Amino acid sequence: MSADRLKISARPPLKDPRMIIGLAGWMNGGEVSLGPLNYLAGTLRAARLAEIEPAGFYIYNLPGSMEVSALFRPHAVIEEGLVKACEPPANLFHADEANNLVLFRGKEPHCNWEDYADCLFAVASEFGVRRLYFIGSYAGVVPHTRAPRLYCSVSEEPLKREMEPHGLRFSSYEGPAGISTFLTKLAPSRGVEMVTIVAEVPAYVQGENPRCIEAVTRRLAAILGLQVSLDALRALADGFEAKVSEAVRERPELAEMVRKMEAEYDSEVFETQMGDLKQWLQQQGIRLD
Repeated sequence: MSADRLKISARPPLKDPRMIIGLAGWMNGGEVSLGPLNYLAGTLRAARLAEIEPAGFYIYNLPGSMEVSALFRPHAVIEEGLVKACEPPANLFHADEANNLVLFRGKEPHCNWEDYADCLFAVASEFGVRRLYFIGSYAGVVPHTRAPRLYCSVSEEPLKREMEPHGLRFSSYEGPAGISTFLTKLAPSRGVEMVTIVAEVPAYVQGENPRCIEAVTRRLAAILGLQVSLDALRALADGFEAKVSEAVRERPELAEMVRKMEAEYDSEVFETQMGDLKQWLQQQGIRLD
């Protein structure tokens, strides 16, 4: 039973809370799914609320090479021969009463998606959450010197009107689904709304990407009306961009590719966000090429 896997440890007095979901796995490139959740949980000092126990949701012994199977196994810590830890994936809910937020950080399950969804929606029902936001990422052609493009999909048509003022593009996609899409499709039948926000992150940059984490956190804070300082995150983002730019300069072919991506990105922004100015300049006989 899925209810047996959900353990609620606190019941703070939340008023019409929103839930933000971040998951390791399929859509966590650059740590952009979990990174904003980690930052918000720490900065807002969110308190432990509940957890989904991992049993039955994960495959630990997938056949294949060590590089592949390592992605599925529990995390172990051994120090000088002594086993300190062997930890299965954690799926934890935290709450911030001041902002009426529920923050869920977990790992996308390998199996039993229906039961996992039951646990997540049960927490939403228990605390009166009426809207869920999932944040994720995918690798694309955006340059590291620019803010990631943000795409959106929703559970119901009216939500698109709410998201439009925030500079989100609406996704068009056909292919393998992540659990965020599964949850979004289920949401109306569970009496909640759901918004998925996906950032396009630089495909040529590996590992955690503070630049994209900061951009997504900033946009999410604006959408939710959160009063949270992003100074520490912005400083990390600036330092990260400088280091990547230095590394790019040492590889002429990559530097040329990045310059082309920057030109295409800026041209697209100009076309979509400054169309009126472009038309006026053309009317004045001012060339743009």
